[in-house]
Amino acid sequence: MFSNSPFLAACQECGMVSRVPNLLEDQVASCPRCGNSLVTRIKGCHSKVFAYGLAALILQGVSCFFPFMAIDVEGISQQVALIDVLVVFFYFNKAALASLLLLTIIFLPAFYLMGLMTLFAMAWYSATSQTCLGDSSWVKRLFRFVFCVEPWLLVDIFFIGALISIIKMASLSDISIGMAFWTYFVFALLVVKCSRKADRHLLCAYLFAPVSTGDVQPGDSHLTGNHLVCYLCNQINPVTDKKVDRLTHCQRCHFGLYPYNPGKSIRLTTAVLMTSMIFYFPANLYPMMYTTSFGDTDGSTIMDGVILLWKLGSYPVALVILTASIILPLTKMLILVHLLWYQRRQEEEALQVVLERLKLYRFIEVIGRWSMIDVFVVAILTALVQFGELMRVTPGRAVFYFALVVIFTLLSTRFFDPRILWKNIPCTHSDGHMTARNCRRFDRQEAL
Repeated sequence: MFSNSPFLAACQECGMVSRVPNLLEDQVASCPRCGNSLVTRIKGCHSKVFAYGLAALILQGVSCFFPFMAIDVEGISQQVALIDVLVVFFYFNKAALASLLLLTIIFLPAFYLMGLMTLFAMAWYSATSQTCLGDSSWVKRLFRFVFCVEPWLLVDIFFIGALISIIKMASLSDISIGMAFWTYFVFALLVVKCSRKADRHLLCAYLFAPVSTGDVQPGDSHLTGNHLVCYLCNQINPVTDKKVDRLTHCQRCHFGLYPYNPGKSIRLTTAVLMTSMIFYFPANLYPMMYTTSFGDTDGSTIMDGVILLWKLGSYPVALVILTASIILPLTKMLILVHLLWYQRRQEEEALQVVLERLKLYRFIEVIGRWSMIDVFVVAILTALVQFGELMRVTPGRAVFYFALVVIFTLLSTRFFDPRILWKNIPCTHSDGHMTARNCRRFDRQEAL
């Protein structure tokens, strides 16, 4: 059961094990070596998850079937619901893209919210009844599903894509916003809030039985070879006799464990990164969408769309599309190439240099998802603008390639193990003991 006594936590970015002291509510413990957040205590997380999750599910139902937006061209009007936007690719024989949109915008967020609320309900029951419900295999499977799909929720990005679509079409036709547009906006906010208010450490402590960390001590790291860390629940799994290959699953949530293997990580990252680079060229050379106006059909690439928006005076939207669709994917690829290249060096490097590279890694983790904006813009415009030969928008071949670029760049970031950056930076047992400056409150900047 949950105890607020000091415990051990391993950083997933630098690998060092630290002793986390007693934490107050709304307090976060950061790694003493790299500053990565290890544990965050959230006040009233149970009630916040239920409130945000239930409200989000209700608003999602409203958003799917009520009018999302409408367009009027030469006296002919058409309105679409959110579900029309997401299934539009089916009508153009792009089932893979349609399935991707349905999963990331509708199904996965709904399953995520329901699963998260179920887990916290069981954790609340475990806290009141002094029992551990996490011993059941289906509870562990639910836990793994919920936190594995969390990075793939793209509801906030889809809403930004809807805004860009409105601005893009406002100069060419009359656009009206339906009720579902605003309910989806609140839904996206609630999904983000719900995920941030989910105290994973508290959930695991209430849901699962305690697991011993063995002989692992503060200051140990991934180079010590005496433990493996679970990516989902952050449980430290002790290894006996230094045989890390024998430990395949987390003792607490049963998620797969993978020994520290820099060579394998670099090979996987390189292979997936090269794949994304290959798809990047057709994604920018082929038309992203085709626009039919009075019988004439013109194809436009990503850059053509940016130039058109700039000529129409939509400078902010043009810059957003340019940044999200061209600059960000290219920047992410170049940063990964930079990180992979410098792993060839064997000499010891300064701590500040390693921290700067770690900041680059954190940056590409944040920006990777936002490149999907252009795919969502094409989906919305395709569903909205269907007036026969008068005006029609159809998706181009580049949409599929661009979606693959985003997916493979996300996977390449996942495969890259940031602990590789610390291979020449030793740590001592004294480094693993946190001080007051490593534990801060949300509402204040000073250390507690």
